[in-house]
Amino acid sequence: MSQKKSLIQKSLYIMAWILGTMAILLLLTITWVDWEDYREKDYYTETMSDLQELQFNSSASDTWMVGWSTINATPEQPTALVGYRPRGNYEFVLDSSYVKTLVLGNGKKNVAILNYELLIVHPYLSKRIQAAIRNENLPIDFVYFTATHTHSGHGGYIPGLMGKLAFGGFDETIVSLLEQKTLEGIKSALATQDTAVLHYQRANADSLVANRFKSEDPTDPFVRQLVFEKRNGQKGTFLTYSAHPTILSSKYMGLSGDYPFYFNKALEQNGYVFSLFAAGTVGSHRPVANGNQPEDVKQYALDLNNNLPNQSEKPKLINKAKILTAYLPIELREVHYRLSDNIRLRPWIFNWAFGETNAHFDILVLGNTLLIGSSGEISGVFYDKWEKKAAELGLNLIITSFNGGYIGYITPDKYYQEKYHEVRDMNWFGPYNGAYFDEIIGALIEKQQ
Repeated sequence: MSQKKSLIQKSLYIMAWILGTMAILLLLTITWVDWEDYREKDYYTETMSDLQELQFNSSASDTWMVGWSTINATPEQPTALVGYRPRGNYEFVLDSSYVKTLVLGNGKKNVAILNYELLIVHPYLSKRIQAAIRNENLPIDFVYFTATHTHSGHGGYIPGLMGKLAFGGFDETIVSLLEQKTLEGIKSALATQDTAVLHYQRANADSLVANRFKSEDPTDPFVRQLVFEKRNGQKGTFLTYSAHPTILSSKYMGLSGDYPFYFNKALEQNGYVFSLFAAGTVGSHRPVANGNQPEDVKQYALDLNNNLPNQSEKPKLINKAKILTAYLPIELREVHYRLSDNIRLRPWIFNWAFGETNAHFDILVLGNTLLIGSSGEISGVFYDKWEKKAAELGLNLIITSFNGGYIGYITPDKYYQEKYHEVRDMNWFGPYNGAYFDEIIGALIEKQQ
């Protein structure tokens, strides 16, 4: 009897130990979603205080100076494809991968707009590029990072555990290649700078983009362009659009820039010698294409290009060569990588796996045109409200994503409890980020008064 009692006690002890260990593990790894109003949080107070005190570096003259370059940065050896899900190394090159550089100046200040045919510009890569520019003593006063956000681009530039598991890993050879090609591109753009005339224009392309959450919900339908014409008649353009570059199949094994690559190509075959496409407010926006093969990508880009002359509004001259620049760090709620509606991983797990996010806004004002670079993939659903606010102040507004930081998606708060991938798996910093970013961007626009 005592032996049986001892066995029972031992079994209960083991069960208690197992349950206790599981409880400790649960306490260490998961916690509840924080639903407290963002305006009651310290991160909100700190960011809004920084925004209120934000100072712009400014310069003005009567002359715009513009130079540009396109540099091939295709890896010599196949690397992992990045986008959708891990697919392994690309098996062939459909499209070469380029670094595009646009240097804008006014004789007193130079700004470099850098563009990569990559999924994102990771914080590690952006810091390496910034350091390389400083080490070369290049006459660049401000760097504005952009990416095309192709989902069939190469990896090799994202360190850390999740970089290794899901985002193409890290390869110093790739980072060095991008670093070298960026410097080469900046030097070439500086060497080709010449006086230029700047215009802003936009074209409605609403038939080629849709809200990928709810078809009846709003979209941002506009292609927005800055057009530069040099003294010698050469024309270049910087442009954005909000449709995700996700036309190619997730099973496609070729290196490709998706539709932005062919959109640039079409423009460079029809009046422009240089075209730089930057992903706009791509959150919750999908392309309306006829298929998922290379020929469908090319047709979509052609349709987008053919749409411009018919739907473009009258170009607006940007005649005052005024440049303002600023950098606004953003404080955020604790990481909310959710496992269910109300349960999330502890922040330390996410931070260990994903590493630095470098959350911030880049603000660039060119004459009466305000460019805002975001670390979050902002939904275009917000855009109409912001653009109207900017127009009341006599401003053109261009918003881009992938500015050298990455914090996941920023979507309207009404979507937060939905089961969409963007808001369940990729909305990383908790509820009310839609309202929070709406308030920040609205304030950045008003700061131009």
